[in-house]
Amino acid sequence: MANMQGAPSTQEEAKSALEQYGVNLTEIAKSGKLDPVIGRDAEIRRISQVLTRRTKNNPVLIGEPGVGKTAVVEGLAQRIVAGDVADSLKGKQLVALDLSALVAGAMYRGQFEERLKAVLKEINDAEGQIITFVDELHILMGAGGGEGSVAASNMLKPMLARGELRLIGATTLNEYREFIEKDAALERRFQQVYVGEPSVEDTVAILRGLKGRYEAHHGV
Repeated sequence: MANMQGAPSTQEEAKSALEQYGVNLTEIAKSGKLDPVIGRDAEIRRISQVLTRRTKNNPVLIGEPGVGKTAVVEGLAQRIVAGDVADSLKGKQLVALDLSALVAGAMYRGQFEERLKAVLKEINDAEGQIITFVDELHILMGAGGGEGSVAASNMLKPMLARGELRLIGATTLNEYREFIEKDAALERRFQQVYVGEPSVEDTVAILRGLKGRYEAHHGV
């Protein structure tokens, strides 16, 4: 059957921008597909507190690669699903923006910006129901060095200023200092939340918590 004129011709085009370029962590948490998060209670509580503030309410997780910044956000998604959060966070959707998908196949000048604009419009239209997570936040805030990253930063700043975008970022301390802290318009919107290496005890607890999950997965 032929497509109606103007109708999306592929399944990909039929998806919303957020479905194409984002991963809904609350939906994954609801289906039980996220690993248990162990030893990060303080960080999860901290980002929850920051998100409920009136100002400087966009937490940025700062830590070295591999310390578990994404796990902290997954832990928040699990708590939102469980209802174990402040009333103002209950029922929210936590969506991780996939920067590589946003960039992939961007053939002509301005295509990346068009995609990001479509994503931001959907977030804005959701009227506060979506919390957005951006790993490698510095890439979106100018570290790319090209026109695209500058345009992205300029699109995000007014939304952050108006409170239309609730954002959780993740980056390293050096990249935070270089690409976010130096920009006063950005820095005043973000609250740093430091994520250190897990302790030996927490590492053991994490491995124990994951053991049963991997045994079940591999049929051991």
